[in-house]
Amino acid sequence: MINLALGFEDVYTNLKNMEPKKSMLIFVVEDNLLFNRMVCDYLKKHKYENIQSFTTGNDCIKTVLNGEKPDIVIQDYFLDDTNGLDVLKAVKKKSKKSEFIFLTSNNDISVAIESMKSGALDYIIKDSGDVLYKLVEKINNTARLIITKRKNRAIRNAMILTLLILFLIILTGLLLFFTGVIVIG
Repeated sequence: MINLALGFEDVYTNLKNMEPKKSMLIFVVEDNLLFNRMVCDYLKKHKYENIQSFTTGNDCIKTVLNGEKPDIVIQDYFLDDTNGLDVLKAVKKKSKKSEFIFLTSNNDISVAIESMKSGALDYIIKDSGDVLYKLVEKINNTARLIITKRKNRAIRNAMILTLLILFLIILTGLLLFFTGVIVIG
C-alpha cells in the first residue's frame, strides 16, 4: 500500500523549511582580497550563512565542475585569470539555475548588456553609492525568486503525484469492474 500522507508531508516540510538566508549557497568571486572579505562579512552580518569565497574565476568554475551548484553568484567582471562573463557562461553550463549578480567597477554599458543577455540577473557598479546595501537588496529579491520557483516546483510535483495516484485508482477500479470482481447493481 502506498503511504500518501508521507509523500504530501515531505512536500509540506520542504515548503515550510525554505528559509532563504540559511539555505542559499552564495559564491563570491572577487580577486580583490579586501573587497572579497568585506562582501562576505557584510552578507554574514545580514544572516546569509552559506557563503563560499573565490579569488579567481577558475577556482569558482572548478568548484562547480566538482558538483557544487550555487544559488547565487556575486561576480566581479575583471579578474586576474579570466573575466566574469566567461565565468558566468562556464557555470551556467553546469548549473543552469544559478543566478548571477555582477558587482564590478566596469561601467561599460555594452559589457552590462552582454552580461544580462548571457544570463546575469543584475549588474551593480561598485562606485555607485552604498553598493553593499544595494547588493543585499538584490540578493534578498533573488532569494525570494529562487524560493518561489522551488515552492512552485514542489507544488507541481505534488499535483503530478496526486493525478498519478488518482489515475491508478480509476484504472484499478476499471480493471476490477471488467474482470467481474466488482459487480454494480
